[in-house]
Amino acid sequence: MTAPDSAQVARPASAAMFAGAFALDAILIVVFAAIGRESHAREATLFGPLETAWPFLAGLTISWLLAAAWRRPAAILRTGLPIWIGTVALGMLFRALTGQGTALPFVIVATLTVAAFLLGWRLIALLISRARSRGRSPS
Repeated sequence: MTAPDSAQVARPASAAMFAGAFALDAILIVVFAAIGRESHAREATLFGPLETAWPFLAGLTISWLLAAAWRRPAAILRTGLPIWIGTVALGMLFRALTGQGTALPFVIVATLTVAAFLLGWRLIALLISRARSRGRSPS
């Protein structure tokens, strides 16, 4: 059995794939913030989810740069794992530095939810890629 990243295409990602992957990660972080705001009955405002999400969006952006994610944005281990860990760690750091909550239950929920979002779409992409390649290979 091969490692999950081995099924990823070795060539560098196109600009469209890079932009789409980063946009999807960012949208999922905003969705995470919106769900959190809704579950805590926070006031619904146009920019509310962005106000909540900004520490994680900053962490996501820094993590993308540090992980050189533009090379293989859909790779689970090489890209998804460091982006997930960096997004949560830096997001919590930025929240702490700005006086926002970092209670242990929130850290746990954020860690698990962001993992499901950032690693989940990459896993789905990998499964689709493998299914397509099986369909093309001669039997």
